[in-house]
Amino acid sequence: MGVVDYYELLGVSRNATASEIKTAYRSLAKVMHPDAGGTAGTFRMLREAYEVLGDPAQRASYDRGGTSATGGGTATRTRPARKRDFGTDPNYEPPSTLLDPEDIAWWDEVDPEARVRFLPVTSPGHAPAVTALSGFTLLLLPVLVVDLSPLLLTMWLVTVLGTTMAMLRLARRYVASGRADRDFAAQIGGRRVFGAPGSERDQLAERLTAELLGDYLTRLPGARIFHGLSLPGSVFADIDHAVLCGRRLVLIESKLWLPGHYEADDEGSLWRNGNPFRGGTVSLPRAVAAFHRLMPGVEVRGAVLIYPSRRGEVTVGEAPEVPAPPMTPEDFVHDIGSWLAEDPSAVNRKALRTVLDRVVS
Repeated sequence: MGVVDYYELLGVSRNATASEIKTAYRSLAKVMHPDAGGTAGTFRMLREAYEVLGDPAQRASYDRGGTSATGGGTATRTRPARKRDFGTDPNYEPPSTLLDPEDIAWWDEVDPEARVRFLPVTSPGHAPAVTALSGFTLLLLPVLVVDLSPLLLTMWLVTVLGTTMAMLRLARRYVASGRADRDFAAQIGGRRVFGAPGSERDQLAERLTAELLGDYLTRLPGARIFHGLSLPGSVFADIDHAVLCGRRLVLIESKLWLPGHYEADDEGSLWRNGNPFRGGTVSLPRAVAAFHRLMPGVEVRGAVLIYPSRRGEVTVGEAPEVPAPPMTPEDFVHDIGSWLAEDPSAVNRKALRTVLDRVVS
């Protein structure tokens, strides 16, 4: 079997810090340990990678090509290993995603200037008002065309008074509904985006996704975008992004990974180029489950957006019914945008407050 690159195995760049290497090792050890379903061979290789890259002297020797590992997991000192183009290129930044709106199926079906509808609806609607006004008009007809007796006149006056009181109550509901919508809009301040993506080099993918969401999903009048959300019970930014539109919520992780073909199996495990993917971890399925419990009545989906960490193309397979399928930015705009566009102008007050409470960035 060929030479295994320790940097690729840990999913870190060649200029990664000791802290980044340690964090990557701990994350992978949780899923590659034999007790967690991994194999003894792969876990042993993972430990070897960490022991070499975690020690400055061994790492320097490894970078010079003095130490390599064979598929059997045994470190040997042999002739310098051939340089291989693995890991993140520190000088490479994926280009911004540019899509032609004419190629986006839902784009022209959405009116970006449409009036936002706040949910749940507190206004009684137009039908009760029209009915009450029509009934009140009919009550006036008897005194205009018939000479009523004192008894009938008294009964008529009582009926008119009752109808008038009902119309006043209806008018108060209209006023209260309008005030609630104005107060909510004032509280939010007309904002469409809450929080901010990270500014560090290793958070480049988050900034690319933030740009993507701002360029395309803000066309939906009811869409509200969030960056840096915590899970219930946490104070950290466990979730990179979220988009809420009406009663639909999508949670997003942004990843800067090696070019290749990514897909998820029916159990949600990630594969790259036909092999189990060990270059990074995804915590989104747990987040989707947590928000399902936190927001009953809201449809919750997840998406892992993958950008290439060096020159090359990222492709994905057809997404199975799993909580967090891998997606390219283009697929996300087409598929998730279409899903959210089914109710593009709705803002759910309760759902918005719930998600907003989780923003920590």
